[in-house]
Amino acid sequence: MQRWLSNLRGRVFPDHWSLLFGQIAFYSFIVVMISGVVLMVPYDPSIEHVSYDGPYAPLRGVSMSRALDSTLHISFEMRAGLLIRQVHHWASLLMVAAIMLQLLRLFFTGGFRRPRRLSWLVVFGLFLVTLGAAQTGTSLPDDMLSGSSLSVIDGVVKSIPFVGSDISAILFNGQFPGDVLRLFYPLHVYVLPAVLVVLFIVAGVLALKHQPAQYPGPGRTNDNIVGNSAAVAAVKSAGLFCFVVGVSLVLGVTATINPIWMYGPADPANASAGIGPAWYLAFVDGGLRLMPGWEVEVWGRTLTLAILVPVVVCSLFLVLFAVYPFIEDWVVGDKADQNLLDRPRNNPIRTGIGVAGIVFYGILWAAAGADTMAVMFHTSFNWIIHLLQVLVIVGPPAALVLTRRICVGLQEHDLDVAVEGAETGRVVRLPNGGYVEDHRPVDAYRRYRLAGFVRVPALPLAPNYSAARRLQVRLANFFDQDRLTPAPEDNSLPPAPSKAAVGPGPDQS
Repeated sequence: MQRWLSNLRGRVFPDHWSLLFGQIAFYSFIVVMISGVVLMVPYDPSIEHVSYDGPYAPLRGVSMSRALDSTLHISFEMRAGLLIRQVHHWASLLMVAAIMLQLLRLFFTGGFRRPRRLSWLVVFGLFLVTLGAAQTGTSLPDDMLSGSSLSVIDGVVKSIPFVGSDISAILFNGQFPGDVLRLFYPLHVYVLPAVLVVLFIVAGVLALKHQPAQYPGPGRTNDNIVGNSAAVAAVKSAGLFCFVVGVSLVLGVTATINPIWMYGPADPANASAGIGPAWYLAFVDGGLRLMPGWEVEVWGRTLTLAILVPVVVCSLFLVLFAVYPFIEDWVVGDKADQNLLDRPRNNPIRTGIGVAGIVFYGILWAAAGADTMAVMFHTSFNWIIHLLQVLVIVGPPAALVLTRRICVGLQEHDLDVAVEGAETGRVVRLPNGGYVEDHRPVDAYRRYRLAGFVRVPALPLAPNYSAARRLQVRLANFFDQDRLTPAPEDNSLPPAPSKAAVGPGPDQS
């Protein structure tokens, strides 16, 4: 233990704002845990119906479950109960957003490469478990909003061929709506938080086991880390924790969220207008809206493709996102440890793939709010759906091509600045009467950041390669066609570069 603490004191932690998303997620989780412990004491996870007699007049005399009655008691009768509920909800949303941003940061900077592939899977596991915890939590009040969400879940589950009805019966303890709280409450309060604690611990251990990842720069190599000491990093981390707590409290005080008293008790026969899924699960609902209402008969059973296909596509999208590091590792064939992060523009194909995924997710996400957009823009709901159906097919490939071109253009711009200097906006008249813009030479540090890279060479394609090896080489050359990697350096600032040494070739400009 003493040796471990000694190593921790001597450790260097890179200092960059994009490296803080993991800490924000963990500190949000702490806020969620503390507020959740307070809320679980007065909450009653029972579907037994009672007549509401609390202070909220519009619902007096309405029959509702004890779950909703106790949640209303927390909101209106428990001191600071509504604040704690809202802080709990906002902190959970901050946690989801921080984990999503952490995944995107790892993807676009190549932070998932060896030796951090297991860390990538752990963060992705945190993402899935957090979604499960958030979904089970929003179902606990047993209001109209959560009831409508559960009806969608029931429909999705029942679309699973052959076993969907049985799974629905197990989930809802019989016929929908049943008693889903008997399953969701222990999952939300005990099981999923315990899994999150384990995953956060594993993520922390893996982060301490490997050298920190950092962005390339003068003196920064795979073995030489530049950053803050452990003491400075600890102080900054404590300040970040206070900031997360403060933001959660400010949001809880100023922004109302999930006003269950406006929806009333859950009723499987009714649904409130304007109800939609939580923003982090809206892409599934959007897929359901974009899919035509197709059905097929298989072995005497009806398969509802309108639900099954979107669920399969969204699940496949998440699976491909999770295994992408292993796909790229096989394509590139890089077996060395990588402690230097990529600038997204220096890896155009990976960045294009990431943007294509964001566009695909975003279109599905937008489709979940197609009805709201139709009302706001006074247009046809069907027209919006048809437009999004076209975009979900052509949008991701177009985003890949466009992003690659933008990245190559940014590489050329960086090289121009490094070689010719930064634009000053001052136009100078030459002795021959011509005009030219004056450029200011950049300092050596910025010159390195802009042009301290070399192009990844293409792999040769030998005729005696097997079919699998030939496919791998072709994919690697496609992936590396515009990729730049940090140039070997001896911890000193390089001289001014030339366009012949780095940057896009004439055939790629």
